[in-house]
Amino acid sequence: MSHDLLSQIDLPADLRRFRESELLQIAQELRGFIIDAVAAKEGHLGASLGVVELTIALHYVFDTPNDLLVWDVGHQAYGHKILTGRRDVFDTNRELNGISGFPKRAESEYDTFGVGHSSTAISAALGMAMASQLKGEKHKHIAIVGDASIASGMAFEALNHAGVSGADLLVILNDNAIGIDPAVGALKDYLTKTKSGKETGRDNIFESLNFDYSGPIDGHDLPKLIAEFQRQSGLSGPRLLHVRTVKGKGLKQAEQDQVRYHAPGKFDKITGDIPAKDESQLPPKFQDVFGHTLVELSQQNEKIVGITPAMPTGSSMKIMMDAFPKRAFDVGIAEQHAVTLAAGMATQGVVPFCNIYSTFLQRAYDQVIHDVALQKLPVIFCLDRAGLVGQDGATHHGAFDLAYLNCIPDLIIAAPMDVVELRHMMYTSQLGLPLPIAIRYPRGRGHIVQWQLPFEKIELGTSRLLSQGNRIAVLSIGSIGLMVQELIQQEQLDITHIDMRFLKPVDETQVLRVLENHDHVITIEDGTILGGLGSMVGNLAFAKANKPLPQLHVLGIPDSFIEHGPTADLHQLAGIDRGALLQLIQSL
Repeated sequence: MSHDLLSQIDLPADLRRFRESELLQIAQELRGFIIDAVAAKEGHLGASLGVVELTIALHYVFDTPNDLLVWDVGHQAYGHKILTGRRDVFDTNRELNGISGFPKRAESEYDTFGVGHSSTAISAALGMAMASQLKGEKHKHIAIVGDASIASGMAFEALNHAGVSGADLLVILNDNAIGIDPAVGALKDYLTKTKSGKETGRDNIFESLNFDYSGPIDGHDLPKLIAEFQRQSGLSGPRLLHVRTVKGKGLKQAEQDQVRYHAPGKFDKITGDIPAKDESQLPPKFQDVFGHTLVELSQQNEKIVGITPAMPTGSSMKIMMDAFPKRAFDVGIAEQHAVTLAAGMATQGVVPFCNIYSTFLQRAYDQVIHDVALQKLPVIFCLDRAGLVGQDGATHHGAFDLAYLNCIPDLIIAAPMDVVELRHMMYTSQLGLPLPIAIRYPRGRGHIVQWQLPFEKIELGTSRLLSQGNRIAVLSIGSIGLMVQELIQQEQLDITHIDMRFLKPVDETQVLRVLENHDHVITIEDGTILGGLGSMVGNLAFAKANKPLPQLHVLGIPDSFIEHGPTADLHQLAGIDRGALLQLIQSL
C-alpha cells in the first residue's frame, strides 16, 4: 500500500508536525508497512499490529527521547522502531548485522532499555524515574506492559515499590487478554471484569497500591488516546492507565487466530493467509516429540503432571493440556513459581515435567538451586530452545544452561543428540530418580522421521561410541553431535566420535579412555566454552589422565553475547559449524 505520510516521518519530531486529523491515515499506513514487512521477512506480527494507535499517540504527545518510553518484552515495538529512524532499514529486521527484533539501547536513543524477557518495564522505568528525581531532571517515564506480563512476580514487585516512591511514572497496561498464548490466572479474570475501574465488592487493585488508576479506554481510538496522554502529561506520581486493545488489529486472520499470528512466518500480505505446508514427511520438531511423548508417558504413569510458564504452544505442552487438562498447568509468566510449584508437587510423590525455554530458566535460578537441587527433589526440567536459537537474538539464545547448571550439586544434566534419545531420557526420568534432572534440547527439527520407537531405559552418566578412529577424537553433547556424525560419514573421516549424552554425571571412564588413546581430543557443544563440556573434559584431563596428555581443542560459544541472525550463520560466527570442525580436523 501507499505510505505517502509515513515516508515523511524519520523521527517522532516529524510525526508531531502533522495535524491530529492526519494521524488516522498514518496509523493505516504504519499498519500496512508492518504487514508488508513481516509477510516478506517474518517476525512478530500480532503484538505490533495491536499497538499501532498506542505507539503513534505516545510519540505524538510525549517529547521522546527526552521523555522515556520502556516497552515490555518488545514483541510489540515494530511501530516504535519504524517511527524512530529505522523505517528505511526495517527490511534488515532480525537479519545478521541488521536491526534487532527487540528494543536495543545500542541501536537507538529511543530504545531506552534493552528487552526480550517479560515483566521488566516497570522496574526499569521506575529506576529511570528515581534517577531523574535524584538528578533534579524533568522527564516523563512511561512503561508499556501487557496484561500477561504484569501478572509476573517481578512486575508486582515493581508496582509495590513504585506505589510508595512518589516517582513520576506512568504505567500503560495494554490489555488484550493474550500474551503469546491466552492469558491465564486470577488477575486476567479481574481485568476481564473491570468495566470502569470500580469493581463490585472490592477496591481497585492498582489504587490499593497507591496508583492513580484511569481507564479502561479503547486503545484503537486515537483521539481518546491523545486526549488522555495530554492529561497524563500534566500529572505526576505513580499512575496506571488501563488500555484495551486487540492483538493483530487490522488483519482479520491475525485477530481471529492470535496465537498462530503472533509470529506467523511468511504469509500473503494481500490475503493474510499462511501458505499450507506438507510437513508429514519431515522429521518432527523436538518440542512436538516432547509433547507427544509426555502424553504417552502420562497414559502409563498417572503421577505425571506438566507445568509451563506461559508457553504451552511454543513448548508443545498444549498437547498434554488437551489430552489431560487436569494434569497440565500453564502458570503464566512466572518461571520462579513454576519451578517451586514443581518442587512442592515432587515432595508429595507427583512426577512433574517442568517445561521451560532454556533462556527463561535463567529467571528462576535461585529456585532451581534452593528449592529443588538442595532438597534433592526429582523435578524433571525439559529445557526447550537450548543453544543458539537464531533471529530472536541475544535475549533468547539458550547458550548458558550447560554452564549455569553444571555448578549446581545434585543435579543431573542431559542433552539428547536426537529425538529418539529425548524420548528415552524422558522415559528414564519418570521411572524414578534420586535427583532432579535437566534435559536440554534445541529449537527446530530432528533428523529421524520414524521417531516413535519403543522406550528404552538409559543408564545415567553413560555415553555412546558412534565411530572409532585412531589419532583424533570428537566428544560432542546434544544435537550438535548430528552435524559431527554427518561430517564423519560424508568425508569418511578416520576419527572417534563420542556422544556424551550427560554433562553430569559425566562418563569419566569413556573420557579417560579417549584421552589416553588419542593424540588430539576435540570437544564441541552449542553452549558456552566456559563451564561446559570442554571445561569438564579439561578438568578430568589434568586431574586423572595419565601423562603425556593429548592436545585438547575446545569448540563452543565464545565468551561474548551472540547477536541475532539465521542459526547457521551464528554457528559459523561461533566456530561450531561444519566448516570450522572440518578445518580443525584437517589441520590436525
